Formats: sequence, C-alpha cells, structure tokens
Amino acid sequence: MVFYLILTIIITIISIALILAIIFQESNSYGLSASISGGSANNYWSGSKSKSKQGKLVRITTIAAIVFFIAAILLNVGLFTKF
Repeated sequence: MVFYLILTIIITIISIALILAIIFQESNSYGLSASISGGSANNYWSGSKSKSKQGKLVRITTIAAIVFFIAAILLNVGLFTKF
C-alpha cells in the first residue's frame, strides 16, 4: 500500500515538472516562410544550446519523461502482482 502511495506521489510531481518544462521550452518551428524558402535559423547561438537554458530544459524534460514512464510501469505491474 505504501509502495502505491509513493509511486503515485512521484508520478504526480514528475507530471507537474514535465508540464512546466514543456511550457517553458521554445518552439522549434520557424514558421511557414522558412519551410518554403528553405531558410534555417542556424547561427552562432544555436551551436551552444546544450549549455543554454533551452538545453537544460530539454535535458530536464528527457529525464523526467524517463522517470515518469518507469514509475508508471512499476505502478501498473504492482497493481497486478502483490508486493
């Protein structure tokens, strides 16, 4: 019973973190004009995205999604087997 409660709390916290991380990320689309003309937004600043705020948000999103899926699988397996 405690195991389910802990996993439920973890999933709730990770869900909120995922929502916030996704909301704060910048859009990767450059609009219809860039797709038609073939233009891209590659410049000096796009080369160092891993050290920027955007890169950190992408990393947080990836880690939170992995933890979320693992916790969801553990919770689902725990419902069908007795711990």
